[in-house]
Amino acid sequence: MAGRPPRISVTYTPKHASWLNMVELFFSILARRLLRRGEFTSQEHLARKILNFITHYNHHAKPYRWRYDGRPLTAA
Repeated sequence: MAGRPPRISVTYTPKHASWLNMVELFFSILARRLLRRGEFTSQEHLARKILNFITHYNHHAKPYRWRYDGRPLTAA
């Protein structure tokens, strides 16, 4: 298989922003916008609603800009 490009891609992740944070952020949005208020009649209905939400979310998504000014985080 000589000459083939590698099948991996390295993506820079800022020090204070792991991919897991982005997953947690998405599930938080999903819970707040769909799951807490939803009434679902079956697992299929729930799955369909989640897939529709993901399609709508992806269509209207905007980049998230990470900001960190170097100061320690404080409790609200």
